[in-house]
Amino acid sequence: MQRTLSSALMQTVWVAVAVLALPGQASAQTRELATRGELLDRVAAIVNDGVVLSSELDAQVQVIGERLRQQKLELPAQNVLRQQVLERLVLQEIQMQRANRAGIKVSDEQVNSALQDVARRNSLTLSQLPDALAQQGEDYAAYREDLRREITLSLLRQRDVLQRISVTPREIDQFLEKQAKTPSERSEYNVSHILIAVAQEASPAQLEQAGKRATDVYQRAKAGEDFAKLAVAYSNSQTALEGGALGWRKGSELPTFLTDVVARLKPGELSEPLRTPTGYHIVKLNEVRGASDNKAVEDQVHVRHILMKTNELADDATVRGKLLALRERILKGEDFAGLAQTSSEDPGSAADGGDLGWAGPGTFAPEFEQATAGLKDNELSQPFHTQFGWHLVQVLGHRRFDNTDERKRRQAMEAIRASKADEETELWLRRMRDEAFVEYKS
Repeated sequence: MQRTLSSALMQTVWVAVAVLALPGQASAQTRELATRGELLDRVAAIVNDGVVLSSELDAQVQVIGERLRQQKLELPAQNVLRQQVLERLVLQEIQMQRANRAGIKVSDEQVNSALQDVARRNSLTLSQLPDALAQQGEDYAAYREDLRREITLSLLRQRDVLQRISVTPREIDQFLEKQAKTPSERSEYNVSHILIAVAQEASPAQLEQAGKRATDVYQRAKAGEDFAKLAVAYSNSQTALEGGALGWRKGSELPTFLTDVVARLKPGELSEPLRTPTGYHIVKLNEVRGASDNKAVEDQVHVRHILMKTNELADDATVRGKLLALRERILKGEDFAGLAQTSSEDPGSAADGGDLGWAGPGTFAPEFEQATAGLKDNELSQPFHTQFGWHLVQVLGHRRFDNTDERKRRQAMEAIRASKADEETELWLRRMRDEAFVEYKS
């Protein structure tokens, strides 16, 4: 784990063991302790007011080296791999400092939930996970803290990058028009890429140097050198230590600037260096496969609800009692919509009489869907609880609906956001890196 220390901290951390001494021996022992100590750790890099320790760097080099060997990727020279790993740790430290300043905290409950997902994906229970990790040489406590850090960085990117990406209706229309005319947009691509980064304030000389390096790397890859090894050695992308692999992406999910480039490549081919605001990109298309285009016909339900929440003056029993009283009034003929407008605490639906519109599976919380699943048209539920509060629901209708067009628009919006996210994330990381004070010590 990275520890935040003063930037003025000495490069090497030493500890001396104090011993009891007779008054006459004190001076000699003081001199001895001044020249003797136990080396605990070294500082590999100072990053703003924090550090990256050599122990972290050594551990990550070992982990990533072993992973690359398991993937049968050829490793670059040890000093090159070490520098790439150090740069990744520096970027992580910069992001963690920003997350701390922003007050982003990940609770134990969030970590436990993520661990349960990991265990479930590996057909394990949470209690079995520590032993399974130990068999792979992983320390459970360290794994848990690594996961906490990854969640923190994910929340930070969500806040600083993803939430700020907007998609207009016109962009969706243009995307769908282009998709209709370009069948390859519905295919899936296995892509790798190398980024030779360029600072936003780069001088003409720096731009020329980066361009020459990109051309050199491109020529070496074209001549047959292993693309993954070149990515590990030279790429400044967050995927560098994965051999530059972006994995399988639908054509619509590729970064915007890569869409046309990849569509023109055949499997195994490389693109020439492509200039973008983040630098020069070299792309390799590994494989292509077709994507399904099935219609989306789903069972939908039309519901309205009254939401009430607990507070200092009203506990669960009190709120449930209020909803039971409203339920009796509705059964006796009072208007549900009118009561929702005056009583519901859902700001999104209260003004519409509690109307939530037509919704398909997965729209609402699982407890909400379970409570309404067996209700007939116009039937009222009993009060029930979800993470949002207490609900009283009335089902207004059921239908089987061809949701294909709506699904296509939703998928188009998600694809556009995903294609923007890669480039925006790289720009965001480059800005933070350029603004940070970084001093390498080893």
